[in-house]
Amino acid sequence: MNPVLIAVLLLTGTGLLASVILVIASKLMYVPVDETANEIAKALPGANCGACGYAGCSDYAAAVASKKAAPNLCVPGGADAAKKVSAIIGEDAGEIIPMVAAVACHGNYDNTRDKYRYAGVKSCAASNMLHAGRSECAYGCIGFGDCVSACKFDAISVENGVAIINYAVCKGCGACVAKCPKGIIKLVPRTTRSLVLCSNHDKGAKTRKTCVSGCIGCMKCEKVCPNGAIKVDNNCAIIDFSKCGGCGECMRACPVHAPKIGDED
Repeated sequence: MNPVLIAVLLLTGTGLLASVILVIASKLMYVPVDETANEIAKALPGANCGACGYAGCSDYAAAVASKKAAPNLCVPGGADAAKKVSAIIGEDAGEIIPMVAAVACHGNYDNTRDKYRYAGVKSCAASNMLHAGRSECAYGCIGFGDCVSACKFDAISVENGVAIINYAVCKGCGACVAKCPKGIIKLVPRTTRSLVLCSNHDKGAKTRKTCVSGCIGCMKCEKVCPNGAIKVDNNCAIIDFSKCGGCGECMRACPVHAPKIGDED
């Protein structure tokens, strides 16, 4: 037989055999497509931020479709995404409270100093391992921007040594919250009017030595608040956002101006 013909027949036979194997494998290994999950994924913003607790939007969509997750966990998508997802699965989304990240620190270079000159890796986590960071305040923002790199929406910048949130851009996903080694970034209701820009729990005299804008726990804010919305706990003022009306009495009474109202500096 002609060698060329033999080669052609062998090649053709091999191709046919491979095709049969692939067809059989595709039948045995076929994974049904969940159309509901696909619809849910299309209703999500596609940020893959992980704020819902899943690896990405596709994983979250699959979990919702299989009734393993609530339809209102997509933080960047907010109420709109929750309503769309709920409509797809025929459930009520419930109340959605839009959140935004807030940095509870005002210890910039105008208000505090570095206790040493850090020459290591420009990372908050790395610096925090060396005597609790560069700043004299052991509770304050380190300012190397681990939160900046974690944010997928470019909503954070570091200005004068402290992380600043662009509230107009922030989606409240919480990625920065998880990244901050100091735990001073919190998610607060987007509608809130007041924030205490301090996380220092030292006694007042020690706080004054490390940061001129740090809360000294004097309780003046607590005494003047008409709604009982602010209290001093462990030497630092905290606000109950469900009670705060944003009147500004706490800010006016504070000798170090730790509470801030709205966008005031």
